[in-house]
Amino acid sequence: MVRKILSIALCVLVLLFIYSPILLLVVYSFTDSTIIGQWKGFSFALYGQLFRDAKIMQILFNTIWLALAAAVLSTVLGTAGAIGIFYSKRKVARPLQAVSQIPVINAEIVTAISLALLFSVVLLYRTYFSLIVGHMVLCTPFVVLSVMPKLKQMDPNTYEAALDLGASPTQALFKIVIPQIFSGIVSGFMLSITLSLDDYIITAFTKPKMFDTISTYVYNAVKNGTNSSTPALRALSALIFVVMIVALLIFNLRARKPSKTAGGNQK
Repeated sequence: MVRKILSIALCVLVLLFIYSPILLLVVYSFTDSTIIGQWKGFSFALYGQLFRDAKIMQILFNTIWLALAAAVLSTVLGTAGAIGIFYSKRKVARPLQAVSQIPVINAEIVTAISLALLFSVVLLYRTYFSLIVGHMVLCTPFVVLSVMPKLKQMDPNTYEAALDLGASPTQALFKIVIPQIFSGIVSGFMLSITLSLDDYIITAFTKPKMFDTISTYVYNAVKNGTNSSTPALRALSALIFVVMIVALLIFNLRARKPSKTAGGNQK
């Protein structure tokens, strides 16, 4: 009993340590103050300022479409790569899997500078193409990491059985393999959105000059001292956090429903 209480207390302390800065940000999004730590009474003024600021709304739109585009492309590429690695021979699969994870362990600044040099050589530096590809390089390895465990949990005999029963490889892929690894694909997609939303380094090295995301806008505003709109970004950050929590809860609840149904059928 004591051990259980201590383990729960330790988990609570770890969670407080991780989320207390975000919770503090959410709390101070409800006060009209330019400085975090100074409370001027409860107010929705920052939320009103956020939705009235056309520049921030445009930057939010830029950030969202970039995240969605990069996530969709990364999910398609990462899923195809994971399936290809899984069904390759062991001598080929191991090196491919190791190489696919280099961007995960590599320093992001190294990846950003490498991409900037590459796109400078091919005359595509600071274009939308370089920006999208840069985010795909960042996100795709994490999609592979999300999909590979689901492939390993899958019964490989079902794919072979589908082929024996007359299905083409494409039909077997979309009717047998994809449904079984779909939760991993969704996890990779959500992770890609999160990585793209808060990325600064690769975005700063690959984006067009007149294009800004939330991360680059905040950095430039603080750097140049033009921070009149940055308090409203506390409200935006709070909204993003709440949306991600709600999406995560919905995904987890939907993922639990089949297991409950299966458990009920077994009884």
